[in-house]
This record gives sequence, structure tokens and C-alpha cells, in this order.
Amino acid sequence: MKVVLTIAGSDCSGGAGIQADLKTIAAHGLYGESVITALTAQNTMGVAEIVPVSPAFLEKQLECVFTDIVPDAVKIGMVTGIPQMEVIRNCLLRYGARHVVMDTVMVSTSGKHLMEPEALSYYREKLLPLAELYTPNLPEAEVLLKRTIKTREERVAAVREFALQYKGIVYLKGGHDENSADDLLCCQGRPIWISGKHIDSGNTHGTGCTLSSAIACGLAAELTPEESVRNAKDYLTGAILDGMNLGNGNGPLNHMYRK
Repeated sequence: MKVVLTIAGSDCSGGAGIQADLKTIAAHGLYGESVITALTAQNTMGVAEIVPVSPAFLEKQLECVFTDIVPDAVKIGMVTGIPQMEVIRNCLLRYGARHVVMDTVMVSTSGKHLMEPEALSYYREKLLPLAELYTPNLPEAEVLLKRTIKTREERVAAVREFALQYKGIVYLKGGHDENSADDLLCCQGRPIWISGKHIDSGNTHGTGCTLSSAIACGLAAELTPEESVRNAKDYLTGAILDGMNLGNGNGPLNHMYRK
């Protein structure tokens, strides 16, 4: 049984964060573990409040996981500030974490800032370089690279720069493109377009969490990075196309659509 650990915030409405991650891992037939960075009060209409977990308790969670059921891959999502980042960084290095996937989430879909602004520099310089694979969307890549990204040519230049700067594999998501859902993978300096059709759906809550967790599942199962992202994109597309419609706002996906 392969094991995937998610380090992220909790979503009480079940559509994103830890809850979406664990559903995704279960749907892939793997064993899921979770280390919670924050409690959030949220639903399909937005994030109402965030209560970060103390760094000491965060560290205790990580120690319990890594000294017993050791994960084959780790997905990192919402991290609120520098003290949490320091704890996560130290634990990843101490325990030699494998196949770290970084979902570079900084702002929720509804516009709520999930990371303290002053933590961004530490995030860039100390935490991001520990990952094997990154899954930024276009706005996140613009923030991390400090540049605008509009054209397909600019996306290619951006993933090459990102991969060089952070010494890893970058998967630039194209979901913010209104014309298509083409993603761009840069692995060993080679850009690979992963084509996709734009889905006009009002239920996309938790897509980033779901995709990054599905990629971690592929890496844990010893697939190549390209196989992992292609499988993850197919899974995410199916979960959106299932058409589940819950809540009064941007509803969740059906993570169990294959069952």
C-alpha cells in the first residue's frame, strides 16, 4: 500500500484542502495521511475565517507521521506563515521526505489571502526549493516570478525560468485561460504541452488541491512526472465533468465519480 501525506488547511465544507486531498488519495486506491496547518471556516461562497495551527503542534503532527507510517509522497498546500514554514522545512530535511509536490496556493478562489504577505520571501527562498514538483496557476506563477504571463510563448519562458530558479519540475496550470485548459509541464528543461478543453462549470471549488494530490498519488505509485500529471489532469477533468452541483456558490467536485 503506497502512502501519501497531505500538509494543508482543513475545509469544513469538504470541497478543498485536507478533505479534498484525502478523497483524491482514496479514489486512487492509496493510503492518505494528513497534517493540518490551519482550521478554516468556509463554504462554496468563500472563506470566512482562518485559525492557524501552532508551530509546536504542527511539528508534533509531522513527527508522528514520519516516525511511523512513512509517506511515499508529500503534497503541501496552504501554509500560513514563516514559523509554520520553518517547521515544515526542518521536518522535510530531517526525515528525507520523498516526492514533495508543492501546490503554491497563496490566495483562495474567493480572493481570501491564505498566506501572510511577509512570508512570501521565505516561501520562495527556503521552502519551494525542497519540492520535486510545483503546480502554480498563472496568477501564482506571476507572483513568484515577479512578471506578467499572457502569451503561450511567455508561458514557455516562465516554466523554464521557474524550473531553473527552484531546481524542480514545474506544472503550470492553464485553468485561468478562458479559451482552453492547456497546461505546460517543464521536466528536465523540456516544455511539454498537456492539452485540455476549457470546461464551463460553476463548480470548481478545490481543483488545485485535487490536482496536486492526484499528482502526488502518481509519484507515490512510481509513475514518471509526465505520467503523473497526465493521469491527474484526466482525473480532475472527470471530477468536474461529473456535474455534481452542491452549495450556493462555487461548488465542489465529485472526487468519487469513478466509483
